[in-house]
Amino acid sequence: MEKRQKITLILGGSRSGKSRQALLAADSYPRKAFIATALPIDEEMKVRIAAHKRERDASFVTIEEPYNLGEAIRSLPVDVDVAVVDCLTVWVGNLMYRHEDQFLNSGEMDTFFDALKHPPCPLILVSNEVGLGIIPANAQSRRFRDAAGSLNQRVAALADEVIFMVSGIPLKIKPS
Repeated sequence: MEKRQKITLILGGSRSGKSRQALLAADSYPRKAFIATALPIDEEMKVRIAAHKRERDASFVTIEEPYNLGEAIRSLPVDVDVAVVDCLTVWVGNLMYRHEDQFLNSGEMDTFFDALKHPPCPLILVSNEVGLGIIPANAQSRRFRDAAGSLNQRVAALADEVIFMVSGIPLKIKPS
């Protein structure tokens, strides 16, 4: 029986160094893919996306997929040695915007978890830990926080390695 490819989940708060850590983790692989989930919806997000692009070197093939993340993983080129997905939290926000209250039951979510069963290469997944702060003041923000937390738990359960970033310092959570 063929061994499943390694899945690493890198979590942390805003500006904790998650993306940088993911790029470092992928650095030793010769052929890399970067699956970007962000949509350039406003000027500030366009600036963020441009900054992230500058952080990656030319060895990365970039795939932009804001909705069907599972299909993007399944469709990676066969010669890719590792894929970084940045980020799951933005992806959940995209699904929430697209499907409103049905986003957790969307086909995209099912396809994503299906793709994690047998990824075509090692995956490094980046996500925000959004549950450490204050309780959001409105229902939609609380739904988002809860959905991101549930997603992180499901992915962490499947992941071989979980790293929590604090102030640029990686803390290995799994395996303990």
